[in-house]
Amino acid sequence: MDRKQVTGWIAAYERAWRTPGTAALAAIFTDGVSYRQGPYRSPVVGLQALARMWEDGRDGPDEAFRMTSDIVAVEEDTAVARVEVRYGDPADQEYRDVWIMRFAEDGRCCSFEEWPFWPTQPTSARPDDS
Repeated sequence: MDRKQVTGWIAAYERAWRTPGTAALAAIFTDGVSYRQGPYRSPVVGLQALARMWEDGRDGPDEAFRMTSDIVAVEEDTAVARVEVRYGDPADQEYRDVWIMRFAEDGRCCSFEEWPFWPTQPTSARPDDS
């Protein structure tokens, strides 16, 4: 993978999120994909399980959001990107996210891990730190 390919993959991810249904997922994720929604979360494994999680996780393909991304690193089959998503029009919810992606030889993602953060999320496990 190179930066251009990863940029294209991230754009395809956003298009898939904006597309009704989940058929578009097969073009960007492998059948046996492992998708982890946080560094300590158990992965969702397999395209069918990912499709269920995908549909449960969005308001629908028409939900209003703006997504921007910046690729941090690409080395061989692994890429890291910073992603920011603002939901609503006007935006009333936002996330900054780190994506760690590993790609199969065909350019589809076989391992996806995200580390989402939101404005009020504490930076420490201690409740008095924010």
